[in-house]
Amino acid sequence: MSQTKEELKLELKKHIVEYLNLLDIKPEDIKDDEPLFGPDLGLDSIDSVEMIVLLDREYGIKINNPTEGRQILVDVNTIVDYIEANKK
Repeated sequence: MSQTKEELKLELKKHIVEYLNLLDIKPEDIKDDEPLFGPDLGLDSIDSVEMIVLLDREYGIKINNPTEGRQILVDVNTIVDYIEANKK
């Protein structure tokens, strides 16, 4: 049975907290439309590499082009839409 979009968002948030070792952030603290990079979560370019690894390991999605990565790794909504469109 496939996941609903909301289940996928929660799963992705859990992975983000785990992969990026965000000790003081809970998955439910991450808003779906909150920019992942910038002042709110404070993620940086090293975190973006970890996010690309996360998408590859957990969802079989390869991002080889950094420009494409910046367009995908905007917020949880954008990443989930991309996962749903490209999941194998």
